[in-house]
Amino acid sequence: MTTSQTTPQPSAPTTPSTTPQDPAPQRAVVTGASSGIGAATVRRLRAQGWDVVAFARRADLLDALAAATGAHPVVGDVTDDDDVARLVREAEARGPVHAVLNIAGFASGTDPIDASDLDRWRAMFETNVLGTVRVTKAFLPAIRRAGFGTVLVLTSTAGHDAYSGGSGYVATKHAEAAVADTLRLELNGEPIRVLEIAPGMVRTEGFSLTRFDGDQARADAVYDGVENPLTADDVADVVTFAVTRPQHVAIDTLVLRPVAQSSTTLLARGPLVTRR
Repeated sequence: MTTSQTTPQPSAPTTPSTTPQDPAPQRAVVTGASSGIGAATVRRLRAQGWDVVAFARRADLLDALAAATGAHPVVGDVTDDDDVARLVREAEARGPVHAVLNIAGFASGTDPIDASDLDRWRAMFETNVLGTVRVTKAFLPAIRRAGFGTVLVLTSTAGHDAYSGGSGYVATKHAEAAVADTLRLELNGEPIRVLEIAPGMVRTEGFSLTRFDGDQARADAVYDGVENPLTADDVADVVTFAVTRPQHVAIDTLVLRPVAQSSTTLLARGPLVTRR
């Protein structure tokens, strides 16, 4: 009687996966998280089961958001090297970091270039541009250790166009868009996506109020007659959509505006009318 014997076959070579295989939640760091688009993004990511590290300067608002959502709060400033280093340590202490969302930013003033307040420009560049670079640079080693990931930069339609009186803010948003474009090229060949989301008119509780130094009447006038400007949650919805696509899908640049805004400078004020 003869017996058959199966010869073991060599297994196929394996390659590292860039798609999460374990049930542990993915982890995101969100800057500018205490209010506006940042806070709305924290809420949406938490609702989808992500572990979120929320970073911002205002401890009271950040603590309230953390209590409401279960996000992990870290108080600090994107312009401070020590604060950002501490943010990296606290985020990685929770596990791998898969996404860094650069949402912190602001506008200050409406001066034309020939009357520019350079202190305003300097403050905007420190937060909007250098803050984005500082946070991204600090987290890239962590994302590489995680094996795959996403860097998101929230710019603006002001980074793709220009408007009178926007000078310093427009310049910072063009610079941020250039940072995203350049980083995408530099990371080619690595499993790291670089996404840019560029909103148009968004009505939040603080953006225009900050720009006009707390003048509520001037801040409100920005939106007078505009039917349904975007909300922070509208933008957070799109940000969350982009970040949660399958890892092989990269949304390089996505521009969103309210229907009443056809371009940075063409805005309908008054009810939208269907012509028959």
